[in-house]
Amino acid sequence: MKHRTAKFAIGQIVRHRIYPFRGVVFDIDPEFDNTEDWWLAIPAEVRPRKDQPFYHLLAENEETEYIAYVSEQNLVPDTSGEPLRHSQISEIFETGHDGTLVPRPRSMH
Repeated sequence: MKHRTAKFAIGQIVRHRIYPFRGVVFDIDPEFDNTEDWWLAIPAEVRPRKDQPFYHLLAENEETEYIAYVSEQNLVPDTSGEPLRHSQISEIFETGHDGTLVPRPRSMH
């Protein structure tokens, strides 16, 4: 599989191009790195390719907050300017001087 450069960055707010949810990127896999069962559970007609970046999101929709694993082909930048409410955002990110979400420094043990 050929590695591609990720289109989205950690801290970037994105939304799903089909389903009504949005979130902030907190980790990136250069290509699919989940279980085969997870991948096969996606209907074949909408199953994403494995040879692209996959993003871990602190995601939310109108009803709930959760962690999502989404292929690059299914994400678009969120340009709404609306803040996210996900309860784990403050654990991972701080707000930068320009209003962007910046990963908190991690202490090494």
